[in-house]
Amino acid sequence: MTATITLSTGQQMPAVGLGTWKSAPGQVKQAVLAALDCDYRHIDCAAAYSNEREVGEALSERLGEGKPLRREDIFVTSKLWNTKHHPDDVEEACKKSLSDLRLSYLDLYLMHWPMAFERGDELMPRRPDGTVRYDNTHYRDTWAAMEKLVDQGLVKAIGLSNFNARQIDDILSIAKHKPVVNQVECHPYLVQTQLVSHCWGRGLAVTAYSPLGSPDRPWVTPGEAHLLDDPRVVGLAKCYNKTPAQVIISVILSACPCPLHTSGLVLCHRWHIQRGVICIPKSVTPSRIKQNIEVFDFKLTEEDMRVIETFNRNERLIIPTIMIDGQKVWRDAKHPHFPFSDPY
Repeated sequence: MTATITLSTGQQMPAVGLGTWKSAPGQVKQAVLAALDCDYRHIDCAAAYSNEREVGEALSERLGEGKPLRREDIFVTSKLWNTKHHPDDVEEACKKSLSDLRLSYLDLYLMHWPMAFERGDELMPRRPDGTVRYDNTHYRDTWAAMEKLVDQGLVKAIGLSNFNARQIDDILSIAKHKPVVNQVECHPYLVQTQLVSHCWGRGLAVTAYSPLGSPDRPWVTPGEAHLLDDPRVVGLAKCYNKTPAQVIISVILSACPCPLHTSGLVLCHRWHIQRGVICIPKSVTPSRIKQNIEVFDFKLTEEDMRVIETFNRNERLIIPTIMIDGQKVWRDAKHPHFPFSDPY
């Protein structure tokens, strides 16, 4: 039985889903098929991942009349990319994702970032020096256009991704349809306690992306931390006869009590689901995909939970960087809506 989080709309969102960022064409279809075949009921997608068409091929093979699953059995999330923030572009962008995914509606549609890039079909509109060309569309105007997607029945709910607490409150102050989720980087090196608590207090669930630290992130440099190789994580995994990934997912799913309702399983004292944080680990390897959802048959001791909490470094691993004058800097730090300048 799949554990779920009840969203403010009443929707049941499975607490573990398959992430598809960095899943290459030629691999992602088989990854989605493998996930659906081992009881994943939540697939996380985005237009910017440039693989939704292949995800859609997999969904079409498993969903529908005479097939193993019904559309309502699966929770599908997609995201509006930064170049489509202008209100005139939002509906077309959503319909493009729906067409690629071969769906008539999305369960959840997120604003991928609060930052607008220059309008157009170029995913990363850059200047010759590598910096990104921005647009002055405010995320509040984008949100108003996204609300119309709910009214039209194209999406069941809308939400945010990579928004800080101040920006969340800004959206809530004008929202007709309130955001139900904020999807953010979250793992033992970046626990996000204050932001998670802020979201809960405002009625938003939290989804953790890159919960395993994304060791294959495009901008990783030699010597940077690899969470899955952390000797403390490896040691705990051996103690429980689990993989390091399973320990981390369990930690993320069960850290502390959450005011949102969790159903489907009794989760005791583990750190991502009882915490109320949804988890979307990415893999294209069938055996690992299966392992990543087999996290409900053990629990960490209170002492081990406290040990893992000490891993927090408030360190962001998943933030695009560029080199300027020999220094690695956050690529979009000068954007007026860059979210990570605030404390949380």
